Amino acid sequence: MSSISNIREAIEAYAVTSGMSESKIVEKLETHYFNKRVNENLKLYKKGKKKVSDITKDLQISPRKFYAILEKKKIVHKKYNKSKDA
Repeated sequence: MSSISNIREAIEAYAVTSGMSESKIVEKLETHYFNKRVNENLKLYKKGKKKVSDITKDLQISPRKFYAILEKKKIVHKKYNKSKDA
């Protein structure tokens, strides 16, 4: 419990010095750590050691969002065509 209070105090102190609100700081931290987890998972995806379904479960995002991240970072992936050519 004391570690959480230390973190809270550090965030409050940073908020005072930076002029940002505590919630904005927490949002930036959340974005930073999410991107860090995404990059770790992308390395495993490129090597073929982790599947899309496993990554989306770990990151708690939809596959569509993950494929958007792949396209944004210009990583080659297989595109599935759902339309039937009948």
